[in-house]
Amino acid sequence: MSDARLPTIDLRRDPGPQLPAVDLALRKAGFLLVSGHGVDPGLRSEIRAVARRFFHLPAAVKEPYAVKVGGRGWLGPGAEANGYAEGTATPPDLKESLSFAAETPTGDPAVDAEWFLPNTWPDETPTLKPLVEEYLAQMRELSDQVLDLLGLALGEEQDFFTRHTGHPTFGFNINWYPGTERTGPPEPGQFRIGPHTDFGTVTILDRQAGRGGLQLFTDEGGWQDAPYDADADAFTVNIGDLMAGWTGGRWRSGRHRVLPPPVDVPAEELMSLVYFYECTPGTTINGIESHSYLRAKLDAISAG
Repeated sequence: MSDARLPTIDLRRDPGPQLPAVDLALRKAGFLLVSGHGVDPGLRSEIRAVARRFFHLPAAVKEPYAVKVGGRGWLGPGAEANGYAEGTATPPDLKESLSFAAETPTGDPAVDAEWFLPNTWPDETPTLKPLVEEYLAQMRELSDQVLDLLGLALGEEQDFFTRHTGHPTFGFNINWYPGTERTGPPEPGQFRIGPHTDFGTVTILDRQAGRGGLQLFTDEGGWQDAPYDADADAFTVNIGDLMAGWTGGRWRSGRHRVLPPPVDVPAEELMSLVYFYECTPGTTINGIESHSYLRAKLDAISAG
């Protein structure tokens, strides 16, 4: 399997000369890489280390934190099947997640009750909360920086998208992909995450390279391994359905999947930090109310 070709966009450089590469990558794949983001790799390592301690706890200890997709807490084995988002009946995804989301109230009781509830923090890992909250603050800032870049790449004003992120929703998943000693052998058509597109504006992914890792789909290359630029400490960025709709289909929502544990390395264990950025509730995108769409998609992938 070959690696897909994606540009690495350096956020420290003048965006102008890089804009054609951004536009082409989002038209062809819906993915690109970004470096120069300034997010401390040590913070990401600490989050992984603490989260790993939680994931390795007995299931009975984790169960009180269990939630459904879209909730704030633990998504256990069998809770999610992302292939359903594109209408494909697949077995549940081979992963566990700790899931968090926006919680700063807007003052609108109905909106807050659905989209801005308090997060749940496991008592067994008390250091996780300050680490994740620091990371989320940096991801919010980085996401707006990326959206400003995309506004320019689309040929619009820099704040074309960020004028709609004054009080945005977001989701954050720490995805744990254990080996087959935990999951058992995959069923036919079963993945760590099944084929799908994301639902929001941009997703910022801090991933680990692995044999059972991320793949993306293009018309020219089919399924290909996603590139991993460790030298540049690059994040993987993909756009979601809301962004694709916002551009009238010029850019494609990046279709992707995460392969099951490889047969020749069945004990491979990976962990990804996935930040799903959206927009302010009530935003209308080409006649679609953004958060009605998001809720329908979250409900679609719930397998638990």
